[in-house]
Amino acid sequence: MLNKTKFLAIFGIFLSVNALAGPADYMYYPVVTKGEREIDFKFGTSKSQSGERTTVSKLGYGFTPTDYWFTEIYAKHEKEGADKQPQIEWENRFQFTETGKYRFEVGMIQELEFPIEKNHPYQLKLGPLLQTSIDSFQINGNLLFKRKFGPASENAVTEMGYQFQTKYRYRKEFEFGIQGFGEVGEWDNWKQSNLQNHRWGPAVFGKIGLDNLAKIKYNAAVLYGLSEAAPNQTFRMQLEYEF
Repeated sequence: MLNKTKFLAIFGIFLSVNALAGPADYMYYPVVTKGEREIDFKFGTSKSQSGERTTVSKLGYGFTPTDYWFTEIYAKHEKEGADKQPQIEWENRFQFTETGKYRFEVGMIQELEFPIEKNHPYQLKLGPLLQTSIDSFQINGNLLFKRKFGPASENAVTEMGYQFQTKYRYRKEFEFGIQGFGEVGEWDNWKQSNLQNHRWGPAVFGKIGLDNLAKIKYNAAVLYGLSEAAPNQTFRMQLEYEF
């Protein structure tokens, strides 16, 4: 497990740079499985109140260098109206607790976004990850902080968002539940409620075993805007090939 010294060093990365929403946003989990490798595809599309559509797709490869660290690199393509932005994302998840030893699994996400085009800012996302189980239900809750830095980021602020998920473990091939994503504005100066971005909705999950211990995992959700600033409807999905 990650000790206190390592945790403070990682957290210091966020502080040193003076430091949320996309239709392909997905749940971050605190549990890391040693030896896991995956090819991962994510897709999301949403339609704003004004009728403008945003579409995001990501393709990545990830693996676990240690029993507490999972790392993944993504090629990301985002299209908002006529504006297209190719990017590279580097995600790192850290597990702080031994799996199953405590009531809550605790971890952290650290994600860096690198623009391909010049004069676009970098972006850092960081936050704690929590997971627990009650009977056949798995419950997740994450608090996320995001900040841009580098070119064109003179007036950047630290924004705060959240993720939550509750799912019922019906069977490994098919599980169902609720997902929610939201952004409230600056971490110390929240926006008015009608200007915040909250999207919640039903979700499905599953895992299909293949030969040689490989498996395919999927999850998808339809999210509905609960605030004026949120898209009317968002569809997001994730497909993973683990081997």
